[in-house]
Amino acid sequence: MNKAELVSSLETRLGSKRAASDAVEGVFDIIIREVAAGRKVGITGFGTFEKISRAARTGRNPRTGETVRIKRTSVPKFKPGAAFKTGVADPKSIPKTGNAGGRAAAGTAGTATKTAAKKSTAKKSTAKASTTKASATKTAAKSTAAKKATPAKKTSTAAKKTTTTKRTAKR
Repeated sequence: MNKAELVSSLETRLGSKRAASDAVEGVFDIIIREVAAGRKVGITGFGTFEKISRAARTGRNPRTGETVRIKRTSVPKFKPGAAFKTGVADPKSIPKTGNAGGRAAAGTAGTATKTAAKKSTAKKSTAKASTTKASATKTAAKSTAAKKATPAKKTSTAAKKTTTTKRTAKR
C-alpha cells in the first residue's frame, strides 16, 4: 500500500479525500519532525519511532574491492508494538471492525489483547502440563527402579536374619 492508497482507505472513515490527505500528511510531518529533533514518538499498539546514530566505519566497494570510509550518520529506527506484532503473527486476531492496534474505542475490550492473553495462558498451561508429565514419568521410573531394588534388599536382610537366627540357635 502506498500513500495514495492509504489516503483513499482513510477517506472511507473520515468522509472526504481532503480530510484524509490532511490527516496522513499531518501525522507524517509530526513524526518526521520529532524524530529529526532526537525525540521518540511512541504510538500505543503500533510502535515507536526514534533516531539512532551509527558510528563511522570502514566499508568495501563491491565492484572494485577498495576500502571506503563511511561517515557517522543518524537514521530513523522503528520498533513495532505488541499489538502490531500480534496482528502480523496471527491475522485472525485482528477485529473485523474497529481499531486493529492500540487502544480500543471507549466501552469495548481489545480483542487482540484478549487473544494474546489466552495464547500466553495456553502456552503456560501446556508448559506446566509437559513439565508435570515429565516429572510424573521420572517419578514413575524412580519408583519402579526402587521397587525392583527393594526385594533384593529384603532378601539380603532376610538372609542376614536367618543367618543370625541360626547362629543364635547354635549357641
